[in-house]
Amino acid sequence: MEQKLSEVNKYLNTLKQKVEVMFKSESTGHDIWHLNRVTNLAINIALNYKESNIVVVAIAAYLHDLHRLMQTKQGVTINPKQSLPQVLEILKDLKLTKDVVDEICYCIEHHENYNWNGKNVKNINALIVQDADNLDALGAIGIARCFTYGGANSMPMYNPDVPLNTNNDYTEFSGNDASTIHHFYHKLFKLEDNMNTQFAKKLAKNRTKFLHKYTTQFLDEWQGNK
Repeated sequence: MEQKLSEVNKYLNTLKQKVEVMFKSESTGHDIWHLNRVTNLAINIALNYKESNIVVVAIAAYLHDLHRLMQTKQGVTINPKQSLPQVLEILKDLKLTKDVVDEICYCIEHHENYNWNGKNVKNINALIVQDADNLDALGAIGIARCFTYGGANSMPMYNPDVPLNTNNDYTEFSGNDASTIHHFYHKLFKLEDNMNTQFAKKLAKNRTKFLHKYTTQFLDEWQGNK
């Protein structure tokens, strides 16, 4: 395993030379630090699953949000699949086998699938990348990222005129969040129960508990109760 981790670090160090520059000005919560955290989480999860390919998982996690840059630049909705030509161009420097490259692209393409809308996949590497990305949407960091994204996209913190409820039809690009707090209900509160791996479920439990506590405090303060 140490040899595999050494191989992973070699690939990531090569990628950083390009990727850090690309994400230098990212300001929606999908920045280089998000990529680093998700990659570390993905590696930690993969270490618990022998059937996973830690090289695939780590590289896919590090490159999973290239479509976010495209979306910001073009001002239109971009899905992960549309970023794959750029992913392939970046991967040329790593001299990976075609099978590994294909697997990385598959993980990136499907990392925003969700269990609650019945559109998930069964590939362990893709499921691990999903879990790692979703874990970074929870807890203290998840809250900070959510408000950062909302501010960057002119979304209000909260809109009391719109009922708070879970939205089972939520997709990443449906654009149906009335506020940042509504996004907690439409997506974030559901992530714990929809984690794919037991390792991620354990981490998600404490992060979700913190998220609920924060939301209760937020709504109390909004009403002037505390």
